Amino acid sequence: MPALKESPVLSKLETAALRVDEIDRLLSQPVRTGQHEIQRLNKERAELAPQAELHQAFSTLLRQITEAEEMLEDPRSDMKELAREELKELQGRRAELEGRARELLIVKDPRDAKNTFIEVRAGTGGEEAALFAAELVRMYTRYAEQRRWRVELMDSSLTELGGVKEAVLLIEGKGVYSRFKHESGVHRVQRVPATEGSGRIHTSTVTVAVMAEAEEVDVQIDPKDLKIDTFCSSGAGGQSVNTTYSAVRITHIPTGIVVSCQDERSQLKNRNKAMRNLRSRIMDAEKEKQDSEIAQQRKSQVGTGDRSEKIRTYNFAQNRVTDHRVGLTLHRLDQVLQGDLDEIIDALIASDQMWGPD
Repeated sequence: MPALKESPVLSKLETAALRVDEIDRLLSQPVRTGQHEIQRLNKERAELAPQAELHQAFSTLLRQITEAEEMLEDPRSDMKELAREELKELQGRRAELEGRARELLIVKDPRDAKNTFIEVRAGTGGEEAALFAAELVRMYTRYAEQRRWRVELMDSSLTELGGVKEAVLLIEGKGVYSRFKHESGVHRVQRVPATEGSGRIHTSTVTVAVMAEAEEVDVQIDPKDLKIDTFCSSGAGGQSVNTTYSAVRITHIPTGIVVSCQDERSQLKNRNKAMRNLRSRIMDAEKEKQDSEIAQQRKSQVGTGDRSEKIRTYNFAQNRVTDHRVGLTLHRLDQVLQGDLDEIIDALIASDQMWGPD
């Protein structure tokens, strides 16, 4: 095993420790540091602190190993046996710390801990696609509730038969995005619709978009770039739910992104919710732009990540769900639709860690 002073792991931990020291110096000058910058620095410090603490433990261990080795090499020492036992114990400790360091140094998606917006849209297949979109909304809601996360319906457009043309969920909790981020893409359903008399299997699609919630410190929006409209909330078929102009539609002029919210009776609450959604969409659009620039360089067995890909198939006749990115097939579709998603999600996370983050 290489000496610690030659370990690249130790070098990376030292870089983190030096950055923490630098952040501490910057935070000690609040007059020269704006509020948004203070928030950003505190967030960065919290992410690097475990690495900095481990660097301190590593450095202490290095000194102890050096002292034990010197004692063994000293011909005048009468404590060589004790030094030999201590060195053996320290080497075991070194292996343990290096393992912890490698875990800490795995490149993590900085969005993993964020709250998450999930947008579900009916694709090809008409009413059957809308009905399956409603089932996906329930699946994600049940999964979140099983994990004791908070689920809020931000906006929805329903069909007469109870299908979902479009729905936006906000899910809040620890590590939400890390569990949902691989759900983005085209979900394909194969089944016999209730309205199909001949028993012929139809194929329909639903698109899912997953966006980490952006904070104000992440995305700055100029109010002059916004076009805000208000309208009456409506339900399935377009009938009026209330007669006040409480629903809000916000257009971000530079990007053309449009969001709406009609979940609350208060126009102010709807506006605040819509702004949360807008910030996340802008951040997601920027990330997609960055990803597209390196897409040709990064093609792996898990796919390109393009939302046009069919990432998963739900076959009702065979009670089967197949995730095409990792080649996982489960014959318990009924349980998956009840929110039993962990086996699929765990396989996707394991594949992501093997091949590297998006």
